[in-house]
Order: sequence, then C-alpha cells, then structure tokens
Amino acid sequence: MQLSPAHHDERLTAPRSWWGIAALVGLACALMLLPLGTLPLLAGLVGGTALGGLLVSSYGSARVRVVGGALAAGDARIPVAALGEPEILDAQESRAWRTYKADTRAFMLMRSYVPTAVRIEVTDPADPTPYVYVSTREPEALRAAVLAAQAAPAA
Repeated sequence: MQLSPAHHDERLTAPRSWWGIAALVGLACALMLLPLGTLPLLAGLVGGTALGGLLVSSYGSARVRVVGGALAAGDARIPVAALGEPEILDAQESRAWRTYKADTRAFMLMRSYVPTAVRIEVTDPADPTPYVYVSTREPEALRAAVLAAQAAPAA
C-alpha cells in the first residue's frame, strides 16, 4: 500500500537516557527498602523500575500525524482547512516559541528533547487559538504533509 503525500506519522519517543533514569529510580526504590530484607528490596527494584518505565513511556508516546485531512497532534485533531502555511522552526526559533514568544492561547505539543518544530497559524476566525506549535524530528516532512493535505480536494 502506497501512502499519499498528505500522510505523516511520527512518534515523539523519549530519549534513551530517560530509560536509564527509570532504571535508576528502580535502584533507588530498592535501596530504600534494603533494611527490610531481600523480598522488599526486589519488590522495590521491580516496582520502581516499572513505574519509572511507565512514566517515560507515557510521556514519550505522543504522536504527530497528518491523515484524513487533519493534523492529529497528541489528543488534538485539527482540520488542515483551518490552518495556514506551516513554518519550520530550527532549534533556536523553537526555543524562542516555547518561551518568550509563546502565546498562552496557542495549542502546543512540545517536547524539550526534540529540537525542531513546526508552527502553523490557525486561520479559522471562530477559533481563539492563534497557532499550533508541534515538536517534530521531521519538520520538512510534516510541512509537506500539511501542504499536501491542504491542496488535496475535500472528500
């Protein structure tokens, strides 16, 4: 099956170092339970590592997709017809739009460990959201998919 040029699918997974931190959380839990014996120590190791891994996995499970005439970023689904032209942001511009240039009304799916992003103006006059900010490791592909979806005839 050939995907259309208006299709984009990306998962913003957490960096590998965060998984090491999850393992260290398990080790810390094990050390806290060391005075209670071997079984509590093992339970702390397994439970703490599992909890740390679950948190890293859930935070790193955000998906960015352009499919079916909509931009799906995290839990939001925005029709591409309500969006303007995507602007690719390099690492420096991404940081600026995450901090001092940010508008509190904007929809932002941001991950600080992803250095690049795409910012898209919301052109729907009924929507108070000024723009959509989406962290992405593939800004050119996301921009191309949004533009292709905007150019595609409405089904």
